[in-house]
Amino acid sequence: MKILDIVTQSVKLEGAISNAVVSFDDHDVSLVAVISDVVRDGKPVVGIGFNSIGRYAQRGILMDRIRPRILGAPPTSLLNENETAFDPAKVFAVAMKNEKPGGHGDRASAVGALELAFWDLNAKLQQCPAYVLIAEAAGRPVDDTRVPVYAAGGYYYPDGASRTLRDELQSYLDLGFDAFKIKIGGASEADDMTRIDEALTLCADGSRLAVDANGRFSLPQGLAFGQRIEPYSLRWYEEIGDPLDFAMNQAMAHWYDGAIATGENLFSYQDVRNLLNFGGMRAGWDIFQMDAGLSYGLTEYLRIIDLLERNGFSRKQVFPHGGHLINLHIVAGMGLGGCEAYPGVFKPFGGYPASCPVVEGTVRPSDAPGFGLEEKPDIAAAIGALLT
Repeated sequence: MKILDIVTQSVKLEGAISNAVVSFDDHDVSLVAVISDVVRDGKPVVGIGFNSIGRYAQRGILMDRIRPRILGAPPTSLLNENETAFDPAKVFAVAMKNEKPGGHGDRASAVGALELAFWDLNAKLQQCPAYVLIAEAAGRPVDDTRVPVYAAGGYYYPDGASRTLRDELQSYLDLGFDAFKIKIGGASEADDMTRIDEALTLCADGSRLAVDANGRFSLPQGLAFGQRIEPYSLRWYEEIGDPLDFAMNQAMAHWYDGAIATGENLFSYQDVRNLLNFGGMRAGWDIFQMDAGLSYGLTEYLRIIDLLERNGFSRKQVFPHGGHLINLHIVAGMGLGGCEAYPGVFKPFGGYPASCPVVEGTVRPSDAPGFGLEEKPDIAAAIGALLT
């Protein structure tokens, strides 16, 4: 087996929305296809991956640095010991050839998109859903593939938008969700508290609502807002300040009694180790949100989960950022705590296909080969355009 080609396309996200820090009007995603020489039904078997939602595409890194390394490597150097499948760890090593340590960011997303495409390819070659291979790699049985999910939304809409926060959250309830996350920090404190109060009218209690500041607050601001929301006993208080300000995170963990969530903007094993060493995260309490598509793929992600457990944390504290099918398979295969979903925003990548309905706040990945991305019509259309 060998790889014939690697192609990528930058796919624009749909939706004029914003959080406390950025507008998503011009964000796009790297969609990657890994084309193998294995032919079925007259067509090559192709692995599909993408980096994640809410960042930018990395076409230059993928095409100018990573693609030549993969295509130039001896074909057997990318295969497992029995030469029956591609070895994602070997792919990762070749992709990182001549890359210096550190300097993660967009490089981590580019490698992540490619590495995940190889997981999709392997699962299609074995004609099984990706979560089966992920569970095998994690050394875990797949006892139950129901994944707890929450609807991530509550964004700030432009003036004149016809939709309200209440409308948005009610639509998630109608879809079967029973937990939500909304944005804070992009309006006055009074307005944000009004938004929280409005959201809570649709939740069973505060444990079904999380809030996300997207790194907007300073320590004094984060502490002040924490004091306001502490009586609500919310599910978690997310990305309070700069994600690399571990001293601030440690202070918040000391003074704020509720759960803190962070990690979606940490892109490597070393980043997470620094968070554990210096960020004050509490075992059995706080939430980790690292995203394989932003952190070099599943090879690195498996190491990160192992790191957490060796330091006394539970994998049930992990709720990956992303809101898409790839992370649904990762959570199901690795037995993580749950994941977010984007049912109403970030098309074409956000949310799940009709084959993965939300039932009482949980979703099962389908048994389609790979990540099942082709089951989502809008992603299937983007894949078709990529392979044309």
